Amino acid sequence: MKPGRVVASFDSATGMLRALSRFLHGRDVPLIGQGPATAEPVASALLGAANMLPRRLQERAYAASGWAEAVPPHKVGSIRSDELARWVTGHYPRRRGQVAFVGSANGALIHLCAALAAPWLPQTLLIPVRRRGVRPDEPREDLRHTRAAGQALLSANPDLVLHHMHDANQDRLMIAGMTYFRVKWRRLPAAYRRYLEENLAPGGTLVVADCGLRWPVTEVDTRYVFQHGALGGATRDEYQNGGPRVADYLRRYGSPHRRWDYPPVDGQRPEAEWGFEPGLLPDLQELAARNGWRLARMSFAEPEHLSPVIADLYREWYQHRGLPADRLLAECFLLLEPWWTLRSGSVPYWMVFNSEPSRASLTGYLDRADPFEEIRLLLFSHGVESVGLATIERWREVLARASKIGVFTGIDTRAYPRDFASLARAHRELAQIRATVPMPLPMDWPTAEKYLADRDELQWDTEANGNTSAR
Repeated sequence: MKPGRVVASFDSATGMLRALSRFLHGRDVPLIGQGPATAEPVASALLGAANMLPRRLQERAYAASGWAEAVPPHKVGSIRSDELARWVTGHYPRRRGQVAFVGSANGALIHLCAALAAPWLPQTLLIPVRRRGVRPDEPREDLRHTRAAGQALLSANPDLVLHHMHDANQDRLMIAGMTYFRVKWRRLPAAYRRYLEENLAPGGTLVVADCGLRWPVTEVDTRYVFQHGALGGATRDEYQNGGPRVADYLRRYGSPHRRWDYPPVDGQRPEAEWGFEPGLLPDLQELAARNGWRLARMSFAEPEHLSPVIADLYREWYQHRGLPADRLLAECFLLLEPWWTLRSGSVPYWMVFNSEPSRASLTGYLDRADPFEEIRLLLFSHGVESVGLATIERWREVLARASKIGVFTGIDTRAYPRDFASLARAHRELAQIRATVPMPLPMDWPTAEKYLADRDELQWDTEANGNTSAR
């Protein structure tokens, strides 16, 4: 199977790869990178019509769209990790630079890379696998039905670790007909090696984006773990033990259960979507030493810990260039627009999801930061009124923090969180911002590195010629 048909188009890592690679080619991201801007009016009209359907039909259509791109179980064993790696590197232009990034997916990181005109190679990809006969609220059954496919994938790819993930809260619609196989490279693939050696200049810096988020898992086999739940609106305790919010959620969706039945947890591992698998580090150290690069490890405990750091970095950069720094663009999940962020002179603040913890993190940033005159907000619609979802009323409170303009961007507030047309509308509305600024030259890497190394939210370790130092 072609890698583009194997990797999920709706995943965070894929969306971030598309957004950054298009930026480095000098392009923006219409239709989250899956189509031209000329197709947006038609897509917006079609998806907007879908918003008018009864809820059950909306949910079935959304689930069917994901199922259509999932891999049949009998073909999983034919997937090859080296082809996936070549697919990733094929997105990027070929040109020498002073810095490159490898590791965890992170929306704030994408804006850092865009400012530096630097590539990022993800450690983790999502492979959706078709599956029938399992209800969303039965994670134990999901594992039983798809374990053989997972073992076939690993037998064919000894350089991968499989994080089989099942989140019946936020991914409810998608996992009705598929399972999530998130794979992480534990050895550096040859295509990544070639790309870095051809595009990172001698004396350059290779940065490891190391998100330290961990999650309770069940060890299924060597290199195979099962993760019930994920970072978002529900707490880890609610995933494991249930509670009033979980029971109410399951009741509302007609489930016969009042808590989730999952395989017993026997350890903790890097979180499936966001966490960094440290088994990749020795290969990165060897590659950096062989090519005369500095290796830097940028560590942060949770994905959103990087968001205020990059927002403040952009603000200082704008002020240094003599530009106003009072326009905030708050983005969500894979809704990213690095090109329009810079063309509109916006300060980017990325949120993991549309959940209450992410809203609280954004509010906390606004409490600490100098006021913004304008706040624009992108929200990802996943189709489910999930545990911990932040309501439109709560998001309006965030927009009210703007002194002049606080607006939802591309969102039909009446349809949220089932506003699937927002995937087309968000880019169109950003492209209509009238006050724009020239696209800047890339940010100076030594200046950026010093700024990052001095922030308390990050741990910054560097290694050159076998010596390691921390700042």
